[in-house]
Amino acid sequence: MDSDGRILDDLNDGPGSRIHGRVQAEENVVELIREPEAPVASLSFEELFLEVHDRLYRALYFITGSSADAEELMQDAFLKLWERWDRIDKIDDPVAYLFRSALNGFRMRMRRTRMAARRLIPVAGMRDPFDDVNVREDVRRMLRGLPPRQRAAIVLTEIFGYSSEQAALIMRIRPTTVRALASQGRAALRET
Repeated sequence: MDSDGRILDDLNDGPGSRIHGRVQAEENVVELIREPEAPVASLSFEELFLEVHDRLYRALYFITGSSADAEELMQDAFLKLWERWDRIDKIDDPVAYLFRSALNGFRMRMRRTRMAARRLIPVAGMRDPFDDVNVREDVRRMLRGLPPRQRAAIVLTEIFGYSSEQAALIMRIRPTTVRALASQGRAALRET
């Protein structure tokens, strides 16, 4: 919470305020996770939910800064506890389990977000595969601007790597003509 109480104002005015009621400023954040009034083992799931729900929501809101994220993480934590409710006697402290589940969910979200950001932001030194597509399209566009014989000479000698003698056999012209056409084509490409 900042000095002007903005976080609490956001929390009290947000969509969660209708569900969770107004949030009062806590003198000590530890109060957010104080012990429940009744022993947890004697509570039903619904009673535990009502007992812990507001504290868990507030703690998650202060951690995430978002009422929507806090609500979703809280629901996920309660769902995990509900799925294990038939084995509640094996869980040492269900309230601690709820908080741990919610915090682990938050950490997993943050980790996934960082990994997704790394995939979106190119790392220095990595080659962008779309650059090849752009280069090929530029080369095609430039070659289409050449006369057909110059284009053929350049494609055969420069792109496919044929010698001027091999290109001459394919084009049915002299090797010196292939070299002249390729030279004229390169000169025209440099001008564009």
